[in-house]
Amino acid sequence: MELVKPEFGLIFWMVISFGLIMLILKKFAWKPILNMLHEREASIQNALDSAEKAKEEMKALQSNNEKILADARNERDQLLKDAREIREKMIADAKGIATKEGERMLSAARENIQNEKMAAITELKNQVASLSIEIAEKILKSELSSDEKQKSLVNTLLKDVNLN
Repeated sequence: MELVKPEFGLIFWMVISFGLIMLILKKFAWKPILNMLHEREASIQNALDSAEKAKEEMKALQSNNEKILADARNERDQLLKDAREIREKMIADAKGIATKEGERMLSAARENIQNEKMAAITELKNQVASLSIEIAEKILKSELSSDEKQKSLVNTLLKDVNLN
């Protein structure tokens, strides 16, 4: 029961031994322990600072990436718009060229048809004239086979000439 009801001597020696242990710990253990704690605190603080810096850099990179993506989208849209405009222009130019070429070909065809038509008409007139001359020649030969018929034809022609 000595420990439950300590005596003055026991308390005295316990205080002295506790004081000595405290002095020894202070001299040899507290400084290294406190230095290690300060180093640990500093390394934790550095890690937190690095993490915060990395977080800020990530935000900056993310905003930069978003800006780059937006620029790329805008550039893509501009390229697509330019390509559409070029395509539309090429189609319009091709249509214009095709229309002009078609009109030229149509005009040439019309002119060719007109020339062929005139040639055919001229040929037909020549044939009609030739046939008319042949028919007239045959009629005149048959009509003018006798002298009386010749005299009556000359008289008729003279009357017609005088009337005109």
